[in-house]
Amino acid sequence: MQLFINQLLEDIKADYKRWSPPRFMDGTTNTVRQEMIDEFCARVRVTEGKKYYKVIQGTSVWGFIVKEDSGKFRKGDILKAAGWNAPATNSARGNIIDGGYSIQWTGPMYLR
Repeated sequence: MQLFINQLLEDIKADYKRWSPPRFMDGTTNTVRQEMIDEFCARVRVTEGKKYYKVIQGTSVWGFIVKEDSGKFRKGDILKAAGWNAPATNSARGNIIDGGYSIQWTGPMYLR
């Protein structure tokens, strides 16, 4: 499971790098951009709870990952955060084990 979690974290970081502008309006370039990317990447982490892994970026919850099959969710399902301590349990946004999930650095994508 750790391999899949690490891949998700790398995907989050890669999306931030794609989003981050190469040049700012004031002409500031790579140095500031790289510092922002480094700070963002250093602050992405995972904590383990009883039922979920919590993905945190800085002081915000990015989302949750289901630890074991239970009810309507499968192991590896990605859930949006409903708050700091709980996921939104309406529907999974993808699965880290199956791959092919749709995420952004800001969080799992909304349901379509």
